[in-house]
Amino acid sequence: MNKNKEERKKLPLTSDIVFKRVFSKEGNEDILKALLEAILDKTIQQVIVKNPELPKNLYDSKAGVLDVKVEIDENIICDVEMQVQDFGNIDKRSLVYMATLETEGIKKGEDYKQAKKVIAINLLNFEYYKRNSYHNIAHMKFEKTKENEYVNMGYSDEEELATNDLEMHFIEIPKFEKKNPGTNTKLEQWLWLLAGREEKLEMARKNNKEIDKAIDIINQMSMDEKEWNLYISRQRAIWDFNTGISEAKRQGLENGLRQGIEEGLKQGIEEGVKLEKLEIAKIMLKKEIDIQTIEEITGLTKDEIEKLK
Repeated sequence: MNKNKEERKKLPLTSDIVFKRVFSKEGNEDILKALLEAILDKTIQQVIVKNPELPKNLYDSKAGVLDVKVEIDENIICDVEMQVQDFGNIDKRSLVYMATLETEGIKKGEDYKQAKKVIAINLLNFEYYKRNSYHNIAHMKFEKTKENEYVNMGYSDEEELATNDLEMHFIEIPKFEKKNPGTNTKLEQWLWLLAGREEKLEMARKNNKEIDKAIDIINQMSMDEKEWNLYISRQRAIWDFNTGISEAKRQGLENGLRQGIEEGLKQGIEEGVKLEKLEIAKIMLKKEIDIQTIEEITGLTKDEIEKLK
């Protein structure tokens, strides 16, 4: 056996390309369904992957975006993404993706009631939120009623959600490892698979046939030269992108331009988010959605939307 192959370890599921290859491949719908059931804590009848192919921009300057878009039981659109690197904008990115999926789901001339529920699941290989939980679920909620705006309508319990059609999940794997739980729940079993802790996996695979299958798939992929080349190329693209940012910061520091670099990076992120919002607005205009609704969803001004016409 080749010495290099002997030294190889398993492909890490915390790599976004490995994650996509495992969960979006035809024939692996059962393990994807089991993962989503564990995260969403609900029974699912059917999942259909809408983007099984790898994107063309896989190795571009920003290392591309690898997500798994899933239709659940014909009435939910779910976007699952394994986030490798913290670019400081996962909250805004997730929101923009959700808005895009929501608008794409409404065909021209359809009633808004036809819009499907959209769920974004962000699996983070880093800590992001200042919260004491590794699994945080967010909805669009009302603020607490102000005393001077209170009207006695006889409601003993007020509605808390403005809509139940937008749901965001943020699972921070390093926090999960810090907690170091057992393998009692389905979610704990799947997160130990993501974390790759061997001693936990043995217990998880004994109690979960889908995890047993997922481990077999990863083992088979880890013996495939093509899969390793994809993984290495993907890691190199991410490394090149991070090195470019680090080098820009270093040069800026040497020239006394630290503030300029930080502001430039911040501006670049903000411009990227703005461009994504403009693209969403274009889609909504084509679907003849009214400008006020577009303003509310994208945060763009009326003038900015009018210019897109």
